[in-house]
Amino acid sequence: MSNQPQKDVWENDLEHHIRQCPCTCNHLGYGNYWDYEVGSSTAKLQDARRTTGEYNQSSSLRISSNDHHSLFQIQNGQLNVVENGETISVDNASTTSREELTSKQWMILIGVLMFATATGVGVAVPLALKSGASIEERLAVAKRILSTSPLIDGHNDLPWNIRKLGRGKLSEVQLDNMEYFRTQHVWARSDWTHTDLVRLKKGHVAAQFWAAYVPCEAQDLDAVRLTLEQIDIIKRMTIQYSNYLTLVNTSQGIEDAFKNGKIASILGVEGGHLIGNSLGVLRMYYDLGVRMLTLTHTCSTPWADTAMRESGKEQFLFPSKKQGITAYGKGVIKEMNRLGMLIDLSHVSKATMHDVLAGSCAPVVFSHSSARALCNTTRNVPDEVLKKLPANGGIVMVSFYSFFLTCNKTSTLNDVVGHINYIRHLVGVDHIGIGAGYDGINSTPKGLEDVSKYPYLFAELLKDPTWTEEDLKKLAGTNFLRVFRQVEKIRDEWSKAEVLPEELTILPEDIRGHEQCFYRIG
Repeated sequence: MSNQPQKDVWENDLEHHIRQCPCTCNHLGYGNYWDYEVGSSTAKLQDARRTTGEYNQSSSLRISSNDHHSLFQIQNGQLNVVENGETISVDNASTTSREELTSKQWMILIGVLMFATATGVGVAVPLALKSGASIEERLAVAKRILSTSPLIDGHNDLPWNIRKLGRGKLSEVQLDNMEYFRTQHVWARSDWTHTDLVRLKKGHVAAQFWAAYVPCEAQDLDAVRLTLEQIDIIKRMTIQYSNYLTLVNTSQGIEDAFKNGKIASILGVEGGHLIGNSLGVLRMYYDLGVRMLTLTHTCSTPWADTAMRESGKEQFLFPSKKQGITAYGKGVIKEMNRLGMLIDLSHVSKATMHDVLAGSCAPVVFSHSSARALCNTTRNVPDEVLKKLPANGGIVMVSFYSFFLTCNKTSTLNDVVGHINYIRHLVGVDHIGIGAGYDGINSTPKGLEDVSKYPYLFAELLKDPTWTEEDLKKLAGTNFLRVFRQVEKIRDEWSKAEVLPEELTILPEDIRGHEQCFYRIG
């Protein structure tokens, strides 16, 4: 969660947010719930927000030299030059200033950077690429960046393809043989196979969330059993290909895997219908290593609405269900905060997005979604929700599915760039990531056809001088790591505060018409 206070619309009371969660956020340096005095918290938070805002606007580092006419300034993390009393970006400066920066002035800049590092001031330095750099030059820079900072993808459906196309038999699927997918008849005929281990390495993927997905048709039937089997496939895949993969369930684990040259395998469960309306099942998934739950898929659950409800194409109807989430759904969110499980809002309705953002103490993720303003589908995130992400601290991990990019079956790499830049300009570079959705999409952008192509996306972004190396690292994975660390921090603080597990059970009226497959005790 970011340091900005969040208004809790469930109770329409800021102080309730601080007390209800219980809030562990250090609100702009004024501490958490345990530090507040009754009646004074709102004023403190408003003072803190105003003070910090003024500091951020004025903070800068300036440096000049007697034998240089230019004054260089690092302000708000950007490198500028002062010419004729006007502050402008280095990219727009005169040729003379840029030449000075590339000669002696670099020595002065190095001193500034060292000072900035020592004092904790964030600095974003423009990448040293000449105007009109070739694709080969930009690819080289992109690969260098991805070799020093982890690329984390939020969603891949390979485990379901192993079940669907490979009959769930890992012994019959050669994940370390790229030619197998081009020649083996079942996989070669499919439009859904974009992933193997060789191509993941080629694409510089450092960490992959694998979706333990089971279709909505299993709701009220054997969804939990099938989910456990999908988790089993992911775990066995990771063990069988341990020279490529390592199972990870912490933010530190991702960083350790990256340092050791392994791809971090992380478990996600796609669809709230897969917990079987049971918080006990949710807790057992966590114990098995699951670190993300997508609250719905194409069907609503008795406690949360799917995006399909907005489009009128929902396949599971719960007549008594209101828009958004129910009281039981609020319990699911609180339990996920307590456990330290990432809340994924891809696939949910707009009402559910608003409800969760209002009540979660932890940042959320959209693991594979894009901007609704550019493609008006209910699977994308509307501006009104995007604008709430800075207060929550969450991220949108942009999807590569053509139908989410252009609303038709064709798209290009530049359409992905368009969605990334749209979200960046609307809410800031701290709130974007990548969640391609490979192996769960049958239409990919030209230029991003499979998991080997990620460097081409970063090479394209390098055409734009406003993208700094630090920005590109944020997009690749450091934004996600920040979110994951905050989710873990809240878990740890709640554990110290001895917050007990939720013990809610689903209400009979919430599942009316769906009781036939439930054994009733007592």
